[in-house]
Amino acid sequence: MADRPERAGAGPPQARRGARSTNPLLRSDERKQMQGRVLLLTICAAGIGGTFQFGYNLSIINAPTLHIQEFINETWRVRTGQPLPRHLVLLVWSLIVSLYPLGGLFGALLAGPLAVMLGRKKSLLVNNIFVVAAATLFGFSRRAGSFEMVILGRLLIGVSAGMGGRSSSCLSIPAHSGVSMSVQPMYLGESAPKELRGAVAMTPAIFTALGIVMGQVVGLREVLGDPWAWPLLLASCLVPGVLQLASLPLLPESPRYLLIDCGDTEACLAALQRLRGTADVAQELSELDEERAACRGQRARRPWELLQDRGLRRQVTSLAVLGGALELCGNDSVYAVASSVFRGAGVPDAEVQYAVVGTGSCELLAACVSCVLIERVGRRVLLIAGYSLMTCWGSIFTVALCLQSSVPWMPYLAMSCIFAFILSFGIGPAGVTGILATELFDQKSRPAAYMVCGVLMWILLFLVGLGFPFIMEGLSHFFYVPFLGVCVCGAIYTAFFLPETKGKSFLEISEELDRLKEADFLKQNQGPDWSGPEVILSTEL
Repeated sequence: MADRPERAGAGPPQARRGARSTNPLLRSDERKQMQGRVLLLTICAAGIGGTFQFGYNLSIINAPTLHIQEFINETWRVRTGQPLPRHLVLLVWSLIVSLYPLGGLFGALLAGPLAVMLGRKKSLLVNNIFVVAAATLFGFSRRAGSFEMVILGRLLIGVSAGMGGRSSSCLSIPAHSGVSMSVQPMYLGESAPKELRGAVAMTPAIFTALGIVMGQVVGLREVLGDPWAWPLLLASCLVPGVLQLASLPLLPESPRYLLIDCGDTEACLAALQRLRGTADVAQELSELDEERAACRGQRARRPWELLQDRGLRRQVTSLAVLGGALELCGNDSVYAVASSVFRGAGVPDAEVQYAVVGTGSCELLAACVSCVLIERVGRRVLLIAGYSLMTCWGSIFTVALCLQSSVPWMPYLAMSCIFAFILSFGIGPAGVTGILATELFDQKSRPAAYMVCGVLMWILLFLVGLGFPFIMEGLSHFFYVPFLGVCVCGAIYTAFFLPETKGKSFLEISEELDRLKEADFLKQNQGPDWSGPEVILSTEL
């Protein structure tokens, strides 16, 4: 009896700690914490040098606009002894601005082959070569007296940071392409577990909005908005690149790429165990094996093959319609007129820059909310709600602009509509659209899908930038009316044609798309009712 308390007391402290460590509930909590830490580090390492760069370089170009134009004029005066005519200064500035989206187009064409040849993680790392080169050109441009270095730097940073540009000094178009903007969501979508894939795939939108806000803050007069600090402001893109180069090599490659593209089962298993924080990944590895079996014997598709394959018609159509709606929904037009609306509402010119920071903060807040909601309500609900709310706020915004000269409080309503519109855009289309290419296409088609999506968006981006000044001039206060139709079409298409992918594995999504394809095929090939002469089954005799 004397030794009974000793047995009941669970032994010495070491034994008690060992007993706690074998508790399955505690092991489960530890695995979840480990999974959360590694996945969070992967998201941050990919995002800081990916979509953060896109948003950051998209917004920092606004603050030094006048300073760079003065630098162009002064450089030309030093070279020739005469100032550069005003229209040529604007031409050079337009070239600097437009080369950023042109670089994004090159990045979109480069992203697919890089992701296949080098892998997702190595593509993001190699992408920083463009960042280092661009930052060097920016930093030494004024000392070298060369505005050509700024031009080339904007082209290189466009290739790296992704697509998106400004056809005017205040036009902001968050979009998804270029090297980092294509590879980052591909890498994260393939690395995340299916129950968290939507939330993880939304993080590129969060980093985009965070980059826009940080660029707006760093460009303030009190930080790096000084006339003599603009080379340092443009070269500050090197900081996120260095952070990614220091952190991303420590994290695993996409397990799907390792198994399906490279055929390396051991590396895939090790990557899964690190990302999931557990050695028991048999079920997920089995799903990956099934996905590899479905892709066996296939090579990576080329972009034109997606367009020729009738079996991918629904996926390509969804990508084209909703990707086009993202660019044509009018978010860029709202950003373009934001400053003038703020001034009309009585915001002093000196304070407008802080109000503009508020617009970027709204998009960041909305992206965070969407990340929390996407695995609860699904992709379709967020897209439908986003486009519907944008239609509502756009209609009210149009009415407010028409009545702002006659009703005293209408300018304030117009300013409120800008923030509400940006919130609606961030909750729905801004982030969810970027998931489509990841979830609707299989491993062999996914890189090509991102290339198609990027090129399509760039063409639409160019058309919007080219036509928006004429729309403003021709429609005046009704400039948003054409975009209302796009928002309505985006909501309707999502409601009737886009399948829900929440909580499904890539194989389950592929099987559902196959069922939809078979149903469409049966509808198209169902013969018409017989309309010929009546068939006589008996004779009078």
